Amino acid sequence: MISLVRRITAVCALSTVLTTLPACGTTQASRAGHSSPSESAAEPSPAGPSATATAAAAPPTLAPGPGGLTPVFANGPRTGGKKVAFTFDADMTAAEGPRAAAGEHFDNPALIAALRALKVPATVFMTGRWAEQYPDEARSIGNDPLFELGNHSYSHYAFTGDCHGLPTVGADRMRSDVERAYTAFRKAGVRHAMPYFRFPGGCYDKQALRALSGLRVTAVQWDVVSGDAFATDADAVARQVLGGVKPGSVVIMHCTRSAAPTTERVVRAVVPELRKEGYRFVKVSDMIGAATGRS
Repeated sequence: MISLVRRITAVCALSTVLTTLPACGTTQASRAGHSSPSESAAEPSPAGPSATATAAAAPPTLAPGPGGLTPVFANGPRTGGKKVAFTFDADMTAAEGPRAAAGEHFDNPALIAALRALKVPATVFMTGRWAEQYPDEARSIGNDPLFELGNHSYSHYAFTGDCHGLPTVGADRMRSDVERAYTAFRKAGVRHAMPYFRFPGGCYDKQALRALSGLRVTAVQWDVVSGDAFATDADAVARQVLGGVKPGSVVIMHCTRSAAPTTERVVRAVVPELRKEGYRFVKVSDMIGAATGRS
């Protein structure tokens, strides 16, 4: 079993190499405002995920934390069946357009094809810049009922200081950065982006949670770090995932060919093994629904 320190090192290598390179975060991100899994009755903000959702049709979310802070979700119930949620960060920062134009691939169509072939539901946390670069893929993922699309900010800049070397977003621009991503999804043709947000680098504090409170999103973290960022040994990553998963786990991986080239092979390796162990694959909304009694 790879130690926690090595897991964090592997998953954050993406952002420590250079500040414009996407990062996926750390399991030691601040837990400020982490709320109990109770359902929010509020509708999404018109500027957020869905301007047309009704309270009855809205996806499950957590109630606001203390003082109205954005709630944080890390894993589902440990009882009630062996369920696991795979999540994939589709990372691209606001400054990486020239690199994409020069031929760097921030998408991973083979990974999405593998998930479809294996019939594995998943939640993809996408940056708005990624959706602008790959609008056809964003629309295909976002409108496929096998998947759900969450918000990973527009810029993939950090919402706190000292977050794995990422540039930072000022407190006065945090909300607009998230809203800009939802706008990019709509422009790409995504009909129903989810009211779920993943902080770039996994870094947040009370100021960040307060800044997003008006959007009525649930911040989604994880409890299993795959270590796929910059990994070259798919077998090692697969072992790390298999060793970390437990009922209710949320696994973080990446949908970025250049920065996580082994992820497709990892998925093809771990899915049959987890199914042999009796696990069922679900989306984050299913996990939150189970936690709030809306499953």
